[in-house]
Amino acid sequence: MPSSISWGLLLLAGLCCLVPGSLAKRPKGDPAQETESSKEDHDKHQHPACYKVSPNLANFAFSLYREVAHQSNTTNIFLSPVSIAVAFALLSTGAKSDTHNQILEGLKFNLTKTSEAEIHVGFQHLLHTLNQPDSQLQLTTGNALFINESLKLVDKFLEDAKKLYYSEAFSINFRDNEAAKKQINDYVEKGTQGKIVDLVKELDENTVLALVNYIFFKGKWKKPFEVEQTQDGDFHVDDETTVTVPMMNRLGMYDLHYHEKLSSWVLLMDYVGNATAIFILPKPGKMQQLEDRLTKILLSQWLGERRTRSAILSFPKLSISGTYDLRNLLGKLGITKVFSDGADLSGITENGPLKLSKAMHKAVLTIDEKGTEAAGASFLEAIPMSMPPTIKFNSPFLVIIYDENTKSSLFVGKVVNPLQK
Repeated sequence: MPSSISWGLLLLAGLCCLVPGSLAKRPKGDPAQETESSKEDHDKHQHPACYKVSPNLANFAFSLYREVAHQSNTTNIFLSPVSIAVAFALLSTGAKSDTHNQILEGLKFNLTKTSEAEIHVGFQHLLHTLNQPDSQLQLTTGNALFINESLKLVDKFLEDAKKLYYSEAFSINFRDNEAAKKQINDYVEKGTQGKIVDLVKELDENTVLALVNYIFFKGKWKKPFEVEQTQDGDFHVDDETTVTVPMMNRLGMYDLHYHEKLSSWVLLMDYVGNATAIFILPKPGKMQQLEDRLTKILLSQWLGERRTRSAILSFPKLSISGTYDLRNLLGKLGITKVFSDGADLSGITENGPLKLSKAMHKAVLTIDEKGTEAAGASFLEAIPMSMPPTIKFNSPFLVIIYDENTKSSLFVGKVVNPLQK
């Protein structure tokens, strides 16, 4: 292959999120509950490397979200910053010089404060923790290298991919275009339990390596909705558009408060397990203000200062998705070299020049009433006698799905229209 021609590398961050609930902490008053400080100290001792990268991932998550939001304010948004970051961090292990630095700096790492070794060990801990078996919560991630039969990978890259990123490696014939697409798509479909299908629509004829990451999440609400209480209601997409959607309704105790500076209701709903869904509902006309001011500091405050109150909650059932070409999106964050003919990925293969020809990301979100299975279990909840407020999530709102064990925002998004696929 002439040196002036770069072979194609395909990067796919594919994922699925099925959300009937949010990640749960132990209830207050539980004798087994640790104090916040002792729990934090314990967690840091258990996962110091994981916590080392979580602030950077939070900054990356909000930066990435804002870039998507700036492109359109009329479409739903849903993506997994963690999935994208894992895929590009894995890629960086084979990148050199400016290509390498751009990737890690684009992921919001300061290489003078955090060493490359710390970054990769942090991701290793993150993936190890996310993939711990949990009978209450389905949360799995996967990485795979699909390597053309003619390609010889650098041994260190292959070792790092397997050791640090738990990546599987598969031999593939990219010249058989349809068979190659099917092999990759089948891997993602299986890993996401059928929620992400046909992620790869087309393959560049010069592709010799595909990096694939997926994340799958399925949680049960700690406080489920009753299906019988779901009724059609209005969702106000904007001043001119109103759609009819199934609205779930429930009277109960919620971690709910009104944030004056953001002009927004903030609702934290726990899943059975170790995750929390954070829903943020701004006043009409205040969405951009919310998007501009949302930070990891606010997120930490909300998670650390629970404010339980009674409320009648009305929330839409929905199933939305987001599909993104990351080349333009990550270019806004300074990751450009890897997509160009000047890319230096010589740490991946010695066969010839290599560049990233395509980077795709898809995420799916489903929210419904489902809770813990009713196998003879009962749930009782005391409600104050005074009339509680009715909070209706019937206009555009933000959603963040947060993993307590890793202190990471697994998914971020915006629901503009619950009926928009």
